[in-house]
Amino acid sequence: MKFRTLGKTGFSISEVSLGTWQLGGKWGTPFNQQDADDTLQAAYDHGVNFFDTADGYQGGKSEQAVGRFVKTHPDVHFTTKIGRKEEPLTSDHFSPDNLTRYVDDSLTNMGVDSLDLVLLHCPPMSVYYMPDTFFTLDELKKEGKIKNYGVSVERVEEAIKAMSYDISAVEIIFNMFRLRPADLFFDLAKKNNIGVLARVPLASGLLTGKFTADTRFAPEDHRTTNRNGQLFDKGETFSGVDYLTGVKAANELKQRLGTDNLAATALRFILMYDAVSAVIPGASNPTQIDRNTTAADLPALTTEQMQIVKDVYDKYIKNPVAYLW
Repeated sequence: MKFRTLGKTGFSISEVSLGTWQLGGKWGTPFNQQDADDTLQAAYDHGVNFFDTADGYQGGKSEQAVGRFVKTHPDVHFTTKIGRKEEPLTSDHFSPDNLTRYVDDSLTNMGVDSLDLVLLHCPPMSVYYMPDTFFTLDELKKEGKIKNYGVSVERVEEAIKAMSYDISAVEIIFNMFRLRPADLFFDLAKKNNIGVLARVPLASGLLTGKFTADTRFAPEDHRTTNRNGQLFDKGETFSGVDYLTGVKAANELKQRLGTDNLAATALRFILMYDAVSAVIPGASNPTQIDRNTTAADLPALTTEQMQIVKDVYDKYIKNPVAYLW
């Protein structure tokens, strides 16, 4: 495992880290505590020292599991996201009073004295024009309740606007099907010493190359219920790519890149960008950890391979995805 610095936090984190959206069970399935603990331990055994969670994941059970783990592994860092555990989502969720309450809730839920990194969890664009929201985070930082803060975003413009404040990191969707962050945002992030966490790196599984036109998902899986953005931003599910188009594009990537392990190659592609601090693929069980962490051991993609990704993106994905997120 190799390590990179997470922006202003100064944390040295594994370039392949762990997202815990599906920790302890796939989307819509009951939480399994043993699977969660085993997955965290497997990640750690493979060199992962950074976990990404949120107060709303698995009704708070993801936070609890990560909290228990970091208390016995002081070399592990973490971020938790706040602001989306209550519905329906409004800008009021990110008011000073609510932010303070959410931070206190996470401290209690995780059983820690201070949160390494707090990210606003995909707030509406209007929140970026509410300076009291960010000034509240500054105060919470002074009080020692949080060490750093930043944002998790849907759109590039939100990430750029967030740099008006004293953020340490941005979590953004970036993968073979979502290339736009590399155009301008990455340069700005490096210039401002902002850590970048690449989320949804496998486009909800499309970039494993294992899905077909006939693949079906569980009734409560977001890949069934949010395919057209019914529940939350469409850009989250399959990175906003039309499913059948994504299957065709993934198959062409496998063929032209000459790989049967598209998932690891897709993660290694993200790591080709030095602005990226870490990629945070999810895992619902320990067996998926090995698949994800092998990406750190792959050789760098060649210039020709990087161009293939660009060609496939331009052919299938760019319109309309690049213009929406």
